[in-house]
Amino acid sequence: MVQYTWKRASCFPITALLLGMVLLASAGTPTFGASAQASKLLQDVKMSATQMRRDAAQMQTYIASKVTWKSHAMQINTIKEHINNAGKVLAELHDARDGAEPWQQDAIDKITPLLQEMASNTESIINHLNDNKQTWHPGYTGYVRSNAELSDDLAKLIGDYIDYGNAKNRTRELGKKMGM
Repeated sequence: MVQYTWKRASCFPITALLLGMVLLASAGTPTFGASAQASKLLQDVKMSATQMRRDAAQMQTYIASKVTWKSHAMQINTIKEHINNAGKVLAELHDARDGAEPWQQDAIDKITPLLQEMASNTESIINHLNDNKQTWHPGYTGYVRSNAELSDDLAKLIGDYIDYGNAKNRTRELGKKMGM
């Protein structure tokens, strides 16, 4: 039987890493300036956002079901990994920003604060579990609910931008086909 041991780990590095990657990426020279690269990266961050949405919704069900704090800890660790992965992709998106289309730049600008807020909430959840080993505190449940809402908003937002980009590309292709 595998026994999970929650180790006190400051989540500050999550938030700092995410913010640092975004700031460094926006300050550096673009490595991929192409719109196609930005579209691929948006697909990647959408996959992470979809995973976060699923896991955050699962964690929200834990509040009502009286599972142990260890189950909460395992679930928030999974969410933390998704946030870190999304943060890495977001840093690449910031690198590609200058060569991206305006709608992609807008997507990057709107994704960034949502992901940063999720990282901050996740940090608060981890700190609460480390300090209290309890899951009933109103502040804790608020952060869990907020993460569920933010991850849902993030996944929908990214999906809408991707749908817009696909529609724009289809329109462009039809225009070429028709000689316009």
